[in-house]
Amino acid sequence: MKDFITIATFTYPNDYAILRLLLEREGISYFFENETMIGVFPFYSNALGGINLKIHSKDKIRVQEIIDDLNSNSHLRII
Repeated sequence: MKDFITIATFTYPNDYAILRLLLEREGISYFFENETMIGVFPFYSNALGGINLKIHSKDKIRVQEIIDDLNSNSHLRII
C-alpha cells in the first residue's frame, strides 16, 4: 500500500459506481479510502475529506485516461 496514491476524491459511493466497473475490467489495483465509514455515516463525507480513490502509482496514466474518457466521451460523467 505504500506505493498507492490518491488520484480522485468523491463525496458519495454512487459518484464512482461506473468507474469501479471500468477499473475492475482493466485489472487495475485500487481501493476507496473512507468508503465504508461514509457508507454508514454519509454526512461525515466532508469531515473525512471524502472518499479517496487510491491506485498504484504505475497505473496513474491509465486511470487518468479512463477518468478523462468517461468525462468527455460519454453521457456518464464522474461527479
